[in-house]
Amino acid sequence: MIRAALLGLAVLGVACRPEVSIAPAPAPPAEIAANLAFVGVDVFDGMEWIDDATVLVSGETIVAVGRGLRVPAGADRVDGAGHALLPGLIDAHVHVNTAGDPKQALAFGVTTEIDMFTLPQLAAALRDSSATRADVVSAGILATTPGGHGTEYGLAIPTLSRPAEADAFVAARVAEGSAFLKIVHDDGAELGLGFTTLDPATVTALVDAAHARKLRAVVHVGTLEDAEHALAAGADGLAHMFSDREPPPAFIAAAKASGMFVTDTLAVITSMCDGRHALGLVEDSRLAPWLRPKDDANLRATLIPPAGRPSCKPAFAGVAALHRAGVPILASTDAPNPGTVHGASLLGELSLLVEAGLSPTDALAAATSRPAAAFGLDDRGRIVVGRRADLLLVRGDPRRDITVVRDITAIYKNGRAFDREPLARIAALERSQIAKLRAAAPPAGLAAELVSGFDDGTLAVGFGAGWQPSTDQIRGGKSTVTLTVVPEGERKPGKVLSITGQIDPASLPGAWAGAALFPGATPMAPANLAGAKTLEFRARGTGAIVVMLFSVQGGSVPSATRIELTPEFSTHRVMLRDLVADPYDVTMIFIGGEARPGPFGFAIDDVRLIK
Repeated sequence: MIRAALLGLAVLGVACRPEVSIAPAPAPPAEIAANLAFVGVDVFDGMEWIDDATVLVSGETIVAVGRGLRVPAGADRVDGAGHALLPGLIDAHVHVNTAGDPKQALAFGVTTEIDMFTLPQLAAALRDSSATRADVVSAGILATTPGGHGTEYGLAIPTLSRPAEADAFVAARVAEGSAFLKIVHDDGAELGLGFTTLDPATVTALVDAAHARKLRAVVHVGTLEDAEHALAAGADGLAHMFSDREPPPAFIAAAKASGMFVTDTLAVITSMCDGRHALGLVEDSRLAPWLRPKDDANLRATLIPPAGRPSCKPAFAGVAALHRAGVPILASTDAPNPGTVHGASLLGELSLLVEAGLSPTDALAAATSRPAAAFGLDDRGRIVVGRRADLLLVRGDPRRDITVVRDITAIYKNGRAFDREPLARIAALERSQIAKLRAAAPPAGLAAELVSGFDDGTLAVGFGAGWQPSTDQIRGGKSTVTLTVVPEGERKPGKVLSITGQIDPASLPGAWAGAALFPGATPMAPANLAGAKTLEFRARGTGAIVVMLFSVQGGSVPSATRIELTPEFSTHRVMLRDLVADPYDVTMIFIGGEARPGPFGFAIDDVRLIK
């Protein structure tokens, strides 16, 4: 009976079974139009990682990111196996002094630079995006006092002193095209510097005026007290991690609550506190071929404040504590200050952030998505659909070793591959030229040490092209100078060189007038003075004079030192290596009046270059 029932159910089941429909196979993924594809690459999208992914780019824009994406047949295919693809890096604190600076930055994968102070004319010339250099987002002229930090570079810039001046000052920066406002609130006392600075009330007025015009306000600080004033003023960010003290819990909590960010600039801070970091960049074979000799020299230089080297510990501990609390740390270098260069120093900065306690992933976010968000750059900083294809391809996994970011395989700016090899060729050529200058014979008369005694009544020299007047008239200035060989005194034998002139007030701050000694065979030809250690001369006068040394390695910017004179002749010595690391390519030695408006006059004698 049971068996019959089961059989009946089975028959009934067969009779009632519905027709089985077979689902169609899933359609292949739709093809996304793209001209560039990165395939099988580990992608850091600015916040998190997507391993073994595909990234598609159409023109300047990222159009797809993910696994298993179909690559269009006509797209340029980049095999990313064993590589990491990162957003183009952003250096959140630099100073762009020449149009070549952002070009150099791009050669090291830095696709955007946040400029904290440059002349408006240069900022305007670099405002448009380009596939051949890093973008420059600039504050233009910084806000500082007469005699404050920012006025010491010989640039004529507007300043202010009172809260009532803040609104007009900010309005002028907006008219110039500044993308944000940089404010200086730092008297330099912690480092032994003697600057004036804006008071807290004026800082607050500047922040308010910036915010009223939809500008972010970033405050340069040196101490915790400066940072507390900036925080109270409502600043959006701090320029520099203060290094006098570690941030206390109350400051950290307030900074977190305010949404403030910090451009830490550990790269330049280590130049001041120990100088060790930049040497690792110079010696890294992954970077060295693209570092020009001037870059090598600047990385080897250190920034030692008058008060001596500060401790590194407070700044590193401050970065770690703020990061743990969720205060955004933005990777930044303060290039090109001593110990830093555009581009390469940001790659080193990532290592410093890891040393400070950030994970490699957080360090990369500090150089990509976080600065983009902090400065409202919504078109970059991430590898997501719709963002601009500013990309950096590196060999290896930065999660395991952050230094692999220095092993660059390819750089893309605005979706176009950037060829960094011309920079390597320029660097190699310059190194070859320097080798020739180093190997050049010294001037024939250098061994005799005496350059000029003036006793024959002429400007004759023991070697080189001799003495000539030098003034700012060659660049349109109106300063003047006269060189005359005169008797030393009525009852003294011998003759001396009298240097008299006038510094034109309208030509300041870049005015000069004095005597130029050309040690080469022709004016401005390099001479190998490496065999000499000291420039020695006798001088008399009142006030101060300036000694400047020009060299091929220094370009158009001389090194200088100031010397106080006395009414009677006294002997003065200048160590050449205090002015240039190695004097193998000296083009001019200048002795002239201090850059102060009005007349000057002094005399020199017995000029020597001593071994």
